[in-house]
Amino acid sequence: MTTAVKVHDDAKSRLEELQAEIRLQTGSTVTQQELLSRLIDDAYESREDVIDSFRESSVPLSPAEKEAMRRGRFHSGVETDESDIDDVLYG
Repeated sequence: MTTAVKVHDDAKSRLEELQAEIRLQTGSTVTQQELLSRLIDDAYESREDVIDSFRESSVPLSPAEKEAMRRGRFHSGVETDESDIDDVLYG
């Protein structure tokens, strides 16, 4: 049984590009249905990542996240100013 799913033109275009790239790199022809099924299976296996991709932005941090960052801090005993930071970041 098949069911139609509507996708935006840009998603359809990317699906076609991926389909063509699979054909070029592997020599195997896959249908868009096979490709979508594989993508869904992969997403299902890593569903937490997929679910997280739909969450609101992680900024600002929650109070628990802020506390976790505070616990991970330590004092090195070295004074740091802006020029030190610039040297480390930009060389």
